[in-house]
Amino acid sequence: MSRFLKLGLPKGSLQESTLKLFKKAGYHISISSRSYYPTFDDSEIHAMLIRAQEMAGYVEAGILDCGLTGKDWILEQNASVHEVAELIYAKEGLRPVRWVIAVPENSAIKTVKDLKGKRIATEMVRFTRRYLKSKGVKANIDFSWGATEVKPPHLADAIVELTETGTSLKANSLRIIDTILESSTRFISNKKAWNDRWKKQKMQNIVMLLEGALAAEEKVGLKMNVHVKSLKRVMSLLSAMHSPTIAQLSDSDWYALEVIIDEKTVRDIVPKLKMAGATGIVEYQLNKVIP
Repeated sequence: MSRFLKLGLPKGSLQESTLKLFKKAGYHISISSRSYYPTFDDSEIHAMLIRAQEMAGYVEAGILDCGLTGKDWILEQNASVHEVAELIYAKEGLRPVRWVIAVPENSAIKTVKDLKGKRIATEMVRFTRRYLKSKGVKANIDFSWGATEVKPPHLADAIVELTETGTSLKANSLRIIDTILESSTRFISNKKAWNDRWKKQKMQNIVMLLEGALAAEEKVGLKMNVHVKSLKRVMSLLSAMHSPTIAQLSDSDWYALEVIIDEKTVRDIVPKLKMAGATGIVEYQLNKVIP
């Protein structure tokens, strides 16, 4: 009897970056324009597109074995799931996102305490209510179906909204007064599924490849040839995950070096390597880096 893993992929803002990550991890996924059932080139994975806001609930109930969603939505649903791994990526970059309380720039509200009795619009109602209660503040919290940034000052005194860069808040003349949560993407599992040996191993394999793809996202490989007289100078410039790989060429006076470095350092280090005596320098992209 064939076995399969029921995997939930986030529909919406995380969808594109998640599919890109899976592709880099080695999975080919086909999605027709009107379908919510992506097809993997792995017959042991049966996938479904689900809004990240709902994912944790379906995983907790066992309708899905596992899925990807934000820590924020796990907390919002107060879901009892097993967090397999933290995968730090978002819609626009490789960093956590923040849920913030924001008010109009000219608002008299300066601190969380000033929200007492005020009206707050947010998509994350339950977590916001718990957060304000922990601060001793009682306010009117309305669920927002979207376009939350435009609601102050006429429809709300303040908002609790997700931000990655703060650009949208600034564009709508909003000022942040507090950060209530920092969140990142999590690979989560149903607890019963995690106790199933086959499913657990399948999930661990997927996570290993996803983590490897993320680790490679901001790194590149460099290859070069170095004469023995320049080897010490070149080696002093290189900083790798461990140490550069060195192999002696057929000409015993020459060595081949290979190293993994942060991509952002390449434009600075390549000219220095060249000046130090490196030749035939080749830069190449990485798909996965697995420790």
